Amino acid sequence: MKTPVIQAKDLNLTFETNDGPVHALKGVNLDIQQGDFVSFIGPSGCGKTTFLRCIAGLETPTGGSLTVNGMSPDNARKARAYGYVFQAAGLYPWRTIGGNIRLPLEIMGYSKQKQAEQVQRTLELVDLAGFEKKFPWQLSGGMQQRASIARALAFDADILLMDEPFGALDEIVRDHLNAELLKLWDRTGKTVGFVTHSIPEAVFLSTKIVVMSPRPGRITDVIESTLPRERPLEIRDSKEFIEIAHRVREGLKAGSEV
Repeated sequence: MKTPVIQAKDLNLTFETNDGPVHALKGVNLDIQQGDFVSFIGPSGCGKTTFLRCIAGLETPTGGSLTVNGMSPDNARKARAYGYVFQAAGLYPWRTIGGNIRLPLEIMGYSKQKQAEQVQRTLELVDLAGFEKKFPWQLSGGMQQRASIARALAFDADILLMDEPFGALDEIVRDHLNAELLKLWDRTGKTVGFVTHSIPEAVFLSTKIVVMSPRPGRITDVIESTLPRERPLEIRDSKEFIEIAHRVREGLKAGSEV
């Protein structure tokens, strides 16, 4: 059996605050395999983003174990094993789109030729070819978020971590970007960890849906999707899609009652 790309065993995280300890994660066990698209869904404050940040080495668990590519999250971060897409695009307004995508490559010491190649490649991946000389304020919110995804893809990490990247967008733009993200995932074969509050989004995108309970964040269900890999938006009207969405909804309800 293949070693999971990401593996959590009895993972706990407690924050010490002036008002006492806050138990953010408790007893989290999860295996994520190469090429999985895993969505994390649960109520606000349940630890979805905290768990993603643990994978990225941005938070340190206080119990249990967590490995990324067989190493500690901190070492995986140093090895540039992942790209991270935040809720807001976070583009520097004084840099062009190409300049924003190029920034991590500059920091990593890529040659100027390699930088130019990677910028062009990732712009094409997110359907923004020809926009490298535009500034963020000249692009729509959806296009800015696609540029943010391109920046995370620029150094070609095998893992892509996404923290509610489409949460602030309207439904029409969100649907379009969901469809584009599936195409991108299919083309690149990357392992994706995706935080969302949207049941339809989680079901539409994922090979695996991780349902989490209110704090302290625990996993109440892990749902393996039976949907085909090729998913037009119309699949959301199918019986199979509705059944998976119902199971997610029931998992959220059960978690809130524990």
